[in-house]
Amino acid sequence: MISAIPALSHRRRPWLAAICLGAATVVSAPALSGPALARGPDGIADVAEKVIDAVVNISTSQTVEAKGGAEGRGAIPQLPPGSPFEEFFDDFFKNRRGGPGGNSKGGDRGGDLQPRKTNSLGSGFIVDTAGIAVTNNHVIADADEINIIMNDGTKIKAELVGVDKKTDLAVLKFKPPAKPLVAVKFGDSDKLRLGEWVIAIGNPFSLGGTVTAGIVSARNRDISSGPYDNYIQTDAAINRGNSGGPLFNLDGEVIGVNTLIISPSGGSIGIGFAVPSKTVAGVVDSLRQFGELRRGWLGVRIQQVTDEIAESLNIKPARGALIAGVEDKGPAKPAGIEPGDVVVKFDGKDIKEPKDLSRVVADTAVGKEVDVIIIRKGAEETKKVTLGRLEDGEKAVQAAAKTQAEPVEKPVTQKALGLDLASLSKDLRTRYKIKDSVKGVIITSVDGTSDAAEKRLSAGEVIVEVAQEAVSNAADVKKRVDQLKKDGKKSILLLVSNADGELRFVALSVQ
Repeated sequence: MISAIPALSHRRRPWLAAICLGAATVVSAPALSGPALARGPDGIADVAEKVIDAVVNISTSQTVEAKGGAEGRGAIPQLPPGSPFEEFFDDFFKNRRGGPGGNSKGGDRGGDLQPRKTNSLGSGFIVDTAGIAVTNNHVIADADEINIIMNDGTKIKAELVGVDKKTDLAVLKFKPPAKPLVAVKFGDSDKLRLGEWVIAIGNPFSLGGTVTAGIVSARNRDISSGPYDNYIQTDAAINRGNSGGPLFNLDGEVIGVNTLIISPSGGSIGIGFAVPSKTVAGVVDSLRQFGELRRGWLGVRIQQVTDEIAESLNIKPARGALIAGVEDKGPAKPAGIEPGDVVVKFDGKDIKEPKDLSRVVADTAVGKEVDVIIIRKGAEETKKVTLGRLEDGEKAVQAAAKTQAEPVEKPVTQKALGLDLASLSKDLRTRYKIKDSVKGVIITSVDGTSDAAEKRLSAGEVIVEVAQEAVSNAADVKKRVDQLKKDGKKSILLLVSNADGELRFVALSVQ
């Protein structure tokens, strides 16, 4: 079974669960030589004692409306998994009321259901004794009321400072009690090593402060849950209810925020994910300062540098982020960055794949001037870019194809690379609704058995360049392709535009 709040389930990976409520079991340390080492490092108890008062429970309440009439008759309120009321509602609605149909011994009374308050519990931690705490966004999402429960049981009402849905983080503020608070500091998650011991403290299944230990199983995990995935993977037991709780190193520093688990059964199987502290610290600072997140923006569309594309661009080995398009009003345009450039280093940080560029740009301060190293026609160049701000409406997405319908009539064409090509006439431009700003050679049909079909090229797309040279008619494409074949090229790089002018690169095999 999968444990997740229904509204926040991860569609791409159904085995991923947001761990807003749950239980923890102790994970045995790997067997090592000597009885003392078999129990793990002695420092775990000292760290737990030092930081546990900074770890808090996050209690939220939410009004769940029950629908009346035939549509909502007997509807069961959707409760967060592990809620204290979950078993009660299951029993009341499914058993006493005759199951989902809502029929009880006294007749059908499903239409008189009243809105009810539901409670859920997650975890969090204090980062400032002035009354600032951090948790997951999914812990407090849609909550009508948020309370922080201290380790000694003190309950304090909290207010939301701000959230970042893309990293699933939230910052809360509350009035400190008379008793002095304990706050924890962020460590450097970039310095984590595989196999390093870590400690998770949280509130699994509403049990209260629970300490578990394990190791760093992996770093920089991309599990396709968001645009900036960069998780720490750990086998420290974390479960539903640990969401928003801290992951500590043996120095008592927060190096991650426990957020997701892989859970076929709903419980811990030793694979959990935490947002690294480097990301968390930046998000928290921005939310505290502005009440919102301000991410850097480069103004480009990027895509993967495949082996075929790398061969076409004379890049060895395949690496970096390929610029597929440049925003006219973006920071990259005046800096001289162009489609076809491959970014291999940004502000001193190596870029191995597109996600690396998305992360580092987002983490860079708005308005900062940075050096961007690109490869253009086989040679490295350095461009200076002053970053803009990524607005909420803008998306750091990778280039993608846009499928168009087949034409009703096929004009006179030439064939190349499994494509039927034609000069871009007024009739074809109207038929495929292609913007006037798009120039090149239109694809009128694609051989279903060709490499072009596998690369998702479709009728209505426009070839703008062949091997980084502009083309204006079908004869240009045929001539250029024939010449590249004679030169011994194994693949040919095409710059392709959709009807709206969005670009992407496609490398087609000449075999």
